[in-house]
Amino acid sequence: MKEDQMIPDSPPSYWYEGRCPQQSIMLRLPRTAMVEAIANGLMTDLSRDPRYSSEGKMYGVLLIETLAKKLGVIKAFSGLLNGNSQVKGWVPPIPGRDQVILPEIYTLTQLENIKQKIIYLQSLEVWQSYDKLTQEWQTNFAHLAVVHLQRKQQRQQQREILCKTLTGDSLAIAIEQLNVASRHDKREKKQLKQQRDQILKPLKEVIELAQQEITQLKQQRQELSRKLQSQMNAVYTLTNFAGNSTSLQQLKTKGLPTGTGDCCAPKLLHYAAINQLKPLAMAEFWWGPVKGDKVPGEFYGACESRCQPLMGFLLSGLSSIPLVNNSKLQDLSIIYEDQYLIAVNKPTGLLSVPGRYRDRQDSVLSRLQNLLPDGINLRAIHRLDQDTSGIILLARNLDIYRQLSQQFEQRQVKKVYEAILEDLLLIDQGIIELPLWGDPSDRPYQKVNFAQGKPSITQFRVISREGNYTRIELIPLTGRTHQLRVHCSDKKGLGIPILGDRLYGNLTDTNRLYLQAKELYFYHPQLGKSINLRVEEEF
Repeated sequence: MKEDQMIPDSPPSYWYEGRCPQQSIMLRLPRTAMVEAIANGLMTDLSRDPRYSSEGKMYGVLLIETLAKKLGVIKAFSGLLNGNSQVKGWVPPIPGRDQVILPEIYTLTQLENIKQKIIYLQSLEVWQSYDKLTQEWQTNFAHLAVVHLQRKQQRQQQREILCKTLTGDSLAIAIEQLNVASRHDKREKKQLKQQRDQILKPLKEVIELAQQEITQLKQQRQELSRKLQSQMNAVYTLTNFAGNSTSLQQLKTKGLPTGTGDCCAPKLLHYAAINQLKPLAMAEFWWGPVKGDKVPGEFYGACESRCQPLMGFLLSGLSSIPLVNNSKLQDLSIIYEDQYLIAVNKPTGLLSVPGRYRDRQDSVLSRLQNLLPDGINLRAIHRLDQDTSGIILLARNLDIYRQLSQQFEQRQVKKVYEAILEDLLLIDQGIIELPLWGDPSDRPYQKVNFAQGKPSITQFRVISREGNYTRIELIPLTGRTHQLRVHCSDKKGLGIPILGDRLYGNLTDTNRLYLQAKELYFYHPQLGKSINLRVEEEF
């Protein structure tokens, strides 16, 4: 990489982060457009060599700066590559693996033997035989239950007739005959259960023995894995950018699974630290056959079980990385904030959340993720169109996100918008009800479609008439895409587009869409009270 190449000024698509063990501050390393481009170049190289396509695994690249202020790239693979831990041109494994190679090979052989024994026991024919016979007996019992119910109903009818036609001993004798028939049904059911148990018992005993052996094998497997991991944790030595070295065992991170320390991110950061290379950005991706949710060519963050617990230590000592587009962060006005929620007055032209493509990553969510220490946990509870300004609400944890999302879904949140229409509206107030449908071939355009559309309802009230324009208040009772814009512009609605609406209106020479989410009313589930938010009109 050339010395004069710079990191593009674009929001990161992901942050590697962890809390410093000593200072308890959040440390972060971004995944940027540049490092993703570098990773894509590596994917192209991997595609040319069949050795890299035969086994699926994670690969990673780290954009670094040397002591001479030159940019460079180092790369790593997770675990072993075609059975090798060290491959020329790739970052070597973290020190310690060579000390446990023999115990690891021996343990892995034992684990494979245990796996095959479990597979054999679970594939015994007795399982299928037992299931098949059990279903047959269930069918027999269901049939007998129907027969017994019919007999019971007939006996009940006979009792009613006998009570009306007979008395004294004759009635008692007749009733007893019906009771005998009832007891016969109970004995019949009991005998059927005994027959079933007699046939299924030997199969069940075999299955129980197999289950016991499987349980013992799983416990043995767990103990072998725990012992191997304990050996690995004791010898794997990590170094961070503060110059501190420690073993995985000394980190006292509970529950680290086998393979911790072999992933790309720890290998890259450890190598950078011991060679005095300053990390600037990192990216990890999957290459090879699809495995579970892993798709070749897709980028992934730090794995929760192996890498994430190490991030705080590995990033310690790393100088702070400047936030991307700091000047743009000043455009965000936070109008409400507590430990659970953040409400922002979104400017027109800014996305609520990042888009799919790289040129659409700048958004309220990504800016706050860059700005706030706990930004990675933020979730947008609802969204506004890119051209719509106003209040947008974000949750700081998953629980509050779920609780408030439910309020939005159940229409318990009141949203009030203000807009300016392109022409005079003669009606003072009313309700618009139209079914909206998004044409898959013409996204994101929404149409009124009475056959395929979903119901949408909006209340409206004229605030004032100013020259040839109408200032109007809109209260959506449903939350369909572009609902307010279509309800205003469509002839079946108000028939007058919102000023500046280039999608549903006329090509007016304005610098924005004149639509603002000015008020938001909701119930705060943690504080136990109603919250009313309002921003000043922008036009």
